[in-house]
Amino acid sequence: MEEIKVKLEAFEGPLDLLLHLIDKNKFNIFDIPISSITEQYMAYLEEMKRQDLNIMSEFLVMATTLLDIKAKMLLPAEVDEEGEEIDPRDELVAQLIEYKMYKYISYELKDRQMDASKNFYKKPTLPKEVLDYEPPIDLNELVGDMDLKKLNDIFKSMMKRQVDRIDPVRAKFGQIEKEEVSMEEVLDEMDIYCKEHKQFSFREVLGESKSKMRMIVVFLAILEFIKTGRIKVSQEHTFDDILIETCME
Repeated sequence: MEEIKVKLEAFEGPLDLLLHLIDKNKFNIFDIPISSITEQYMAYLEEMKRQDLNIMSEFLVMATTLLDIKAKMLLPAEVDEEGEEIDPRDELVAQLIEYKMYKYISYELKDRQMDASKNFYKKPTLPKEVLDYEPPIDLNELVGDMDLKKLNDIFKSMMKRQVDRIDPVRAKFGQIEKEEVSMEEVLDEMDIYCKEHKQFSFREVLGESKSKMRMIVVFLAILEFIKTGRIKVSQEHTFDDILIETCME
């Protein structure tokens, strides 16, 4: 095969070299003849060894990828979950298309930069008197046919819009404040209450709670006392008040 002589500086990486080989041979990027591309790519690596070994690593990784794809092309085709054949070149093609897109965009940006460098702008040289000039205001033209009645109608219309934006239900809500109820404090209070009252009703102990949150915490405290055997409860009939008896000495 005829030796390929290229300038290493002409390629920014392995993808750049592959695009060069595809364009040079007029290959279809979606149907790359992997065997031919691999041979030409390996020939380039041989040339690279003689000139610069410092940038070989990334080119060798691509060489390994090409050889792996070439090997897979010789094996029976794999199929995906839908029964479609998997082309080993698909991932490489996707990388080449993405790289080509960014490369062309970089060319476009470079062209715009060059075009912009050819533009020159003249600094403003207007006299200060012209810059400071403010045209007189004609109040008659500014007000026109506006009168107090029309201004009042506009004002009422704006105020009505503000009122319409107010939610009639939520506007009556007050500020919701979170009540902090300490479980430890309620347990201590229940301990004292049980020592002072040998028998009491469930409704009686809950009646001293001033909020729903405290009622919940008191109920949990009662369950804790039942669990630890400090109190026992009884109920004679369904829906009757629950009687609580202290088991502590």
